[in-house]
Parts: sequence; structure tokens; C-alpha cells
Amino acid sequence: MLHEPREIPPETRAPLPAVDRVLATDAAQLAIERYGRAATVAGVRASLDEVRPAWRAGAAVDVSPERIAAAASMRLEGESRPSQRRVLNLTGTVLHTNLGRALIAEEAIAAVVAAMRSPTALEFDLSDGRRGERDDHVRGLLRELTGAEDAVIVNNNAAAVLLTLNSLSDGKETIVSRGELIEIGGAFRMPSIMNRAGARLVEVGTTNRTHLADYVEAIGPQTALVMKVHPSNYRIEGFVKETPAAELAPAVHERGVPLVDDLGSGVLVDLAAYGLQRERTVQEAVRDGADIVTFSGDKVLGGPQAGLVVGRHDLVRRLAKNHLKRALRIDKLRLAALEATLRLYRDPDRLAERLPTLALLARPAEKLKALAARFRPALADAIGPRFEVEIVDLESQIGSGALPLATIPSGGLAVASLGEKGGGGALQRLAASMRALSVPIIGRISDDRLNLDLRGLDDEHALAESIVELGLATAAEDAE
Repeated sequence: MLHEPREIPPETRAPLPAVDRVLATDAAQLAIERYGRAATVAGVRASLDEVRPAWRAGAAVDVSPERIAAAASMRLEGESRPSQRRVLNLTGTVLHTNLGRALIAEEAIAAVVAAMRSPTALEFDLSDGRRGERDDHVRGLLRELTGAEDAVIVNNNAAAVLLTLNSLSDGKETIVSRGELIEIGGAFRMPSIMNRAGARLVEVGTTNRTHLADYVEAIGPQTALVMKVHPSNYRIEGFVKETPAAELAPAVHERGVPLVDDLGSGVLVDLAAYGLQRERTVQEAVRDGADIVTFSGDKVLGGPQAGLVVGRHDLVRRLAKNHLKRALRIDKLRLAALEATLRLYRDPDRLAERLPTLALLARPAEKLKALAARFRPALADAIGPRFEVEIVDLESQIGSGALPLATIPSGGLAVASLGEKGGGGALQRLAASMRALSVPIIGRISDDRLNLDLRGLDDEHALAESIVELGLATAAEDAE
């Protein structure tokens, strides 16, 4: 604040300085050098506008040019801070959609930087000097890794499904089990995307049971596709029946209809090898007889946002020639990151060391609890005696629709308020203070505790610095 609550007589108060006087100060000159003259002038005027009502009311306002320049510099510093800031993900959800999902590998980061700095052979065939196709950069890798005949790439898996349906089922029927008519985050509903793609939905079976005969009986002259959809964020349990793709494929192929298998997240390795719950792989979907398989690049695969389509050559070529493909294509930066990420899968023995997402998911819970023990004293000192900090067992989630019911034993810190009943208000204020840090700490409030799950922590040094900053902010608040 630029003023104090006491009042002074109008005849004795200092006049508001002119903008030029403020700009002549050392602080303003430094701001001009850092942010530019136009932005600094705007900042000075905004700071003068902020203080003017209190000054007119007779409050004891410090309106010296130096104080106005300092206020303008602080304003400009806040405005220059990127809105998409780095955060520390201690929510317990590793692939957090709202926090950007997968952390990509250093090799992928280097590939993106190289692609940013120079022109690249994005759609240029260096062998003959003619126009090339951007998907060629990863088509061979995807064929090798999945066993599919061909591949195309778009900007996310929703786009992959949209392009598939529009290319193969526009104006015709697509058969889907009622138990697989999913809705995922952002109100994305499979029936809606099918409608947008021009496909006519034919629902078969019931919510909990769909038999092979249900699919077969629904196939008719207008049937273009039969589709399997991964229930990415829910599970139906109890009296249930699902027709697996391996059983469904021969029956629909016998009737001349392709099978599309939308895996949602999609994995290229057996997660059980890393101590995680097993998930059906893309390779298995191809071997099970799916003609088209769609999946994501930025989830468990550990790469940038992308939608991957692999499958039969003739069908994939129809997708590639669809004019909608141009609207859904990815840029050279994400393509470079995707290629670098896929190359890591050619060396499965070192994958967990080089792919950050997999490394985070595979960390033993005991190591996370030991890490929590290291951070506990610093956090307790930073937030003061009004809170209690404990080392706790937690359960992490993979997130982003991957293995929705599976949790991973984890460890972290739980903060409880000692100063008010329930502690809700105090915890909310503490969480807000953590979000206001230079590198925000994002936790999760549950059962009157602020849980800080360390499974998603990618930088221990950054967390240590943020805790120190939190302590300074807490001390400043207590001194006021």
C-alpha cells in the first residue's frame, strides 16, 4: 500500500508528481530498460491512479516520485510474469490434466529447442527435394513399435477419434456398446463427437452387459464400423459382460466391417514390469485384430499432446487424405518431441531412467516417505506453530483417464490446522499462499488436511526454495 490510515491537512500535503518526474528516477529508468518506455509510462500512470483517491481524501500518502516509481516497477514485474507458470505438482495425480499431463524427456526437450531455432525438413523430402509428409517422421517408428501397417498423427486423441469416424463412417452407422458411451473431462461425450463426425450411432447391449451377439445382430447394410471405447475414467463392476476385441474382431471381419479400438490413454509397454497395474497395450490391440487403434501421446506414453492412429494401411490412408486432417495436424515442435519420445521406446531397458512420467510412476513409496522426512522440518518451520505437519502414507493416481480405479502407494506430508475447528479456512489460506509462490506448490485438501503427495515432485531443489519463500512470506504476514 502507498498510504497509511492517518490524515494530513490539504494545504500541507505534497502534490502528485508529474509522470516525467517519476520517469526521471533511477527506479523508473531501470524499469524502462527492463520493460520498455511505453509499458513503464503505463505502469506509472496506473500507480498514480491507484493512489489518487486516497491522496484526495487527505490520507498520508507517500507520493514521492521514488515511491511511485517503485510501485510501478512492482506492478510491471507482476504483469511480466508468465500466466502459464511452472508449478510443483504435489496433488497425488501424476498425469494431471490441469497441470499439463506428462513431463517429457530431456531428449524430447532438446529436439523441440532444435526445431524452434532453425528451419526443419518438416514437409520436405531430402532424398529427392520434393514435398514430403510430416507424419513420415514418426510413421516408421510407430509401425515398428506397434506392429501396425500404417499411422497418422493429429493433435490429441479426441481429434484422432473424430478423424477416424469422419473418414470411415460419415453418413453411416457406427456400432458401440451402451456401456462404452463415455464422457471424459470438459464434457467430451462420445455420442456428441460421433454426431460431429457425421456418424450415426447405433447403441447395442446394456450399460453393464454387451454380448458378441448384440454386435453381430446390429450389423446391417449401413454399418461402417464397430467401435470399442476404453472406459477411461470409470469401471462397471458386478454383474457385467464385455466382449473383448479379440473375440469381436473375427466376427465383424467375417461380415466385412472394420473394428476401431479407442484405447484413450494408450501404453506401449507392460506397466506391470514397473510395479503398476497392467493395462492392455497398443501392440495387443493390433494383434487382437483391430483395424484402427487410437490413443494419446501425452499420457502414459510420456510425450507431447498428440493423437496417434495406427492400423490397416488402406484405412489409415483414407484418414490421411481427409481434408479435416490438415485442421487437426500437429506442428513441428510437438512432432519433434513425439519422435524423440518414441525413439526412447526402442531401448526398453533404460526407458524408466529416461522417461520422466514412467520414472515418477515407478518410484517406491518408501523413498517418497524418506523424502517427506527430509522436507518436514523445513515446512513446519516455514508455516509456523499454527499447523501440524506429519509424514503420511498416501495413494497416488496415474490420472488423465489411465487406470481410473488403480492407485499407487505413495508418501508425503499432511498439514493440519491447530488454530481453528475443522481448519478449513486456515488450510485454504495456506493453500492460497502456496499458489502465490514464485514456483507454486499445488497440493490437495481432503479430510481437513492439506496433503502434499511427493510422487509427482520433479525437482527437489525447487521445492526446497519454495518452502524457504513460503517461510519468508509467513514471517512478513505475522509481522504486519
